[in-house]
Amino acid sequence: MRLLFFSVFCALCCKSFSQDNQHATYIDVNYFKGNIALHNNDILHLIKGHPEGVIVGWNQKTFGFNEWEQRYNYPDYGVSFAYQNLKNRVLGNVVSAYAHYNFYFLKRHLMFRIGQGLAYTNNPYDKENNYRNNAFGTHVMSSTYVMLNYKKERVFNRLGLQGGLSLIHYSNANVKAPNTSINSITFNVGITYNLDDAILEYQYTLDKNDNIFKEPVKYNLAFRTGINESDVVGSGQFPFYVVSAYADKRINRKSAIQLGTDVFFSNFLKEYIYYKSVAFPEDNVSGNEDYKRVGVFAGHELFVNRTSLVTQLGYYVYYPFDFEGCAYLRIGLKRYFSKKWFGSLTLKSHGAKAEAVELGIGVRL
Repeated sequence: MRLLFFSVFCALCCKSFSQDNQHATYIDVNYFKGNIALHNNDILHLIKGHPEGVIVGWNQKTFGFNEWEQRYNYPDYGVSFAYQNLKNRVLGNVVSAYAHYNFYFLKRHLMFRIGQGLAYTNNPYDKENNYRNNAFGTHVMSSTYVMLNYKKERVFNRLGLQGGLSLIHYSNANVKAPNTSINSITFNVGITYNLDDAILEYQYTLDKNDNIFKEPVKYNLAFRTGINESDVVGSGQFPFYVVSAYADKRINRKSAIQLGTDVFFSNFLKEYIYYKSVAFPEDNVSGNEDYKRVGVFAGHELFVNRTSLVTQLGYYVYYPFDFEGCAYLRIGLKRYFSKKWFGSLTLKSHGAKAEAVELGIGVRL
């Protein structure tokens, strides 16, 4: 359910930018082939052959009729759909859907795309029929992909060409174990087709002092929740709760820096502590250790219209039970419903090891 919310969240973010009809659209089709990256030795037995697939995208161009479009060099936004054959019967095949942005560099010949959405695998872990698949514990997962392409539009009439590299990531963020996840590093080649004959001109109406932006320090309160499970298969899914308080300071129209604290109430950790005390007496875990944690963090918020990208790096200052180390990372999206209230969807991890997908609500005072 949390993953479904994530897909809806992304779709709403894209829809919010499509109110102005002064745009042009195009589709692109990309074939990709590559390798599964060995990010964890536990998936070594799953790497066979060279996974391949196709990504089909619908894109809407922007031309600067809104100020945010000018600040980000007239990006595209849209939706994309992918099919991937992972070349292993144990892993099966994956279909996925995304909301994405395309950002441009080098006179708009270099395109960087980032997409976030949902994926469906036809062959997840099953203790009887597919016990070797320790990568996917559920049919439905979250998925992220990035694409870096050299692109040339209208090579022949409306047709264009592009090619480059793509990275595709599948994970259920420990909503249910197992969840070792899969990352594919691929080469891709594709074509583009413009759906409109007209070529609109790029607008530039920003004031020369647009980057000068002052705002007092703002104070934020946020509450996040969700469900997750430890890496012990079958240990059960439990709710978690996170209370955060932090200050942020806008340094320009695009960016703000943050400093704050988190308090974590992770019920899966309470169960895991009990499990360790019973199953591994040599680890000297009594079972009475506190499952709560307190962290401090520094972060950055990148504002794109009413949507923003949040990255935070934290460190536990209260950490009575050792679980995945003292440092943690949070990355995700915020959507401002008004000047004060926002919703968020974030991923919390310890390095490359995901702990939870957090659905949150907060206020910026």
